[in-house]
Amino acid sequence: MNEKNQLARPFALPLPTIRRYPVYLRCINEMIAAGETHISSAVVAEKLGLDSVLARKDLALAGVPGKPRRGYPARELQAAITAALGWDNSTDAVLVGVGSLGNALLGYRGFEEQSLSIAAAFDASPEIVGKTIHGVKVRPMGDLSRLVKRLNIRLGILTVPNAAGQPCADKLVAAGIRGIWNFTSVRLSVPDGVIVQNVDLAQSLAVLSHAISAKRLGDHGV
Repeated sequence: MNEKNQLARPFALPLPTIRRYPVYLRCINEMIAAGETHISSAVVAEKLGLDSVLARKDLALAGVPGKPRRGYPARELQAAITAALGWDNSTDAVLVGVGSLGNALLGYRGFEEQSLSIAAAFDASPEIVGKTIHGVKVRPMGDLSRLVKRLNIRLGILTVPNAAGQPCADKLVAAGIRGIWNFTSVRLSVPDGVIVQNVDLAQSLAVLSHAISAKRLGDHGV
C-alpha cells in the first residue's frame, strides 16, 4: 500500500470521533467552497462550537499532516475524512418497509452526499408492492433474497413495524446482509459479523422533550 492510500485509509477510529466526522466534513466543505486552501482545527472548532483540543485530536486522526499556523491541506483533509467514513465509494442498500418513514427515506436526497443509494425496496403489503416511489420500485418480500444476492448488497435499512422487526432482520441476514440500519425500537438478535446500528426515534424524542421541560421549569424557577 502506498503512502497516499495509507493517508486515505486510517486505522480504526474511536466511535465518538466517527460520529463527529460528518459535522467536520460539512464545515470543511463549506470552507473549501469559500476558497479556503488550508483548514485550521481551531477555526473549525470555533465555527462548530467545539472544544479546540477535541477538534485538533479528531482531525489529527484523519492521518493528514498539518503545519503550525497553516493547518491541514483542505482537499487532502476532505478526502481523508470522506474515506474514513466510507463515503468515497458508492454503497447500495435495500430498504424493507415502505410505510411513512420508509417512503420519506426513499425520497431523501441527502443520501447522495454520503454515496448511499437505495437500490431496491421491499414490503409485504399488496397495496404497496408494484408501486414506484421516488424512482424505486417496491418489490414483494419473496424477491428479497434473490435480489440482495444478485446485486451483492451488504446494507439493509429496516423501517417496518416493531412486530416485523426481528423476522425481517432474519430474512436480511439470510440473504447476505452484513449491516442493518434499524429504525424499529426492537433490539435485534443477529449473528456475529452482522452489525446493527439502532435509530430509536422515541428515545431521541424523549431526550429532547425532557430537556425542553427541564429548561421550562428552570426558566420559571421551579
